[in-house]
Parts: sequence; C-alpha cells; structure tokens
Amino acid sequence: MSSKTATPSASHPGFPPIEGDHWIESLGDGTRVLIRPLRPDDKEREQAFIRRLSPESRRWRFLGEMREASPALLAGLMDVDYVNTMAFVALAHDNGELREVGISRYSATDDRARCECAVTVADDWRHRGLAVTLMRHLIEVARRNGFKTMFSLDLAENDEMRQLAHFLGFTRAPDPSDQTLVVHTLKL
Repeated sequence: MSSKTATPSASHPGFPPIEGDHWIESLGDGTRVLIRPLRPDDKEREQAFIRRLSPESRRWRFLGEMREASPALLAGLMDVDYVNTMAFVALAHDNGELREVGISRYSATDDRARCECAVTVADDWRHRGLAVTLMRHLIEVARRNGFKTMFSLDLAENDEMRQLAHFLGFTRAPDPSDQTLVVHTLKL
C-alpha cells in the first residue's frame, strides 16, 4: 500500500514520522502520490490548490461560497504545529510541477481532548482513494497525539463526505444549531 521513503521517528517507533518525512502512496487506480506534513513553504501551493477547486468543492470545504482564500484564512491554514494542528498534503507531478492534489488537517478544540478535521481532494483526483489515505494518516497522528475524539462539521447535502465518514467509522448526527449541517464523529 505505501512505501516509506523515510524512517519512522525515533521517539515514536512504528508510527508514521512527522515533520520532514514523507511517503509515496499507491492509490486504488495505481497512481502514486507523495504525502508529507504541510510545510510553511507550501503557502503558494495551498493557495493554488484552493483556487483550482470547483465552486462546489470550495463550498463543501469552507461551508459557504468563496472564490479565493483571504490572506487571514490562508495564514490560518498554514499555521501547523504538528501536535495541536496538523496537516498532511498529497503532491503529484503535473506538467513538470509538483502540484497539491489533496490535504487533510485537524485542529485541537479548547479542551484538547477533541480535534476538528477536514479533508479536501482536487476535483480531478477524486474517486481514487486519496481522501481515505490522507485521513488514515491524520487519524493515526491524532491518536498518537492523545486526542480522544475527531469530528468534522459538514454540509448535510455532501454525500461524498457522508460516504467517506461512514467508511472510516465516523458516526453522523444533525448539528443541533443548524439544520443544513451534520457532525461526523470518530472515537479515537
């Protein structure tokens, strides 16, 4: 399934390494992608990734209409400390350029027992198993970092997220404060 191009971190033998390490993953259709933690120098790549998403994909990811990530939103997305906030990026070669084709991320809540997660895959990379791969890395790191619960707030109409969450073992419940939203929850 995956071949590591880096060794597991000495402080966590047997677990995927974090900062600075990467993996080459083979997806369901045989396509290979590089997956690694998001780094500060990925800012332009992240902005281009968001810009290339279809309006529907941006709406599902950000729970509303938007054309471009504001500087404040982009700064928040890039703020990853690898414990309380984590992001894994999937990269693929596209016409000689290393292009971001997917990302998964979590952010700790105030109680530090729970983290909110999100996953987004480029429109032309969907239905290959990339979201599952990215989420599995994210779930493992959240467990290792001591979180007890992972959750995602999603539009109720987002059937692809419903299917992904179900496949990964998340439960689904309506958001009590907004009927257009659902909460997917995974006990870690």
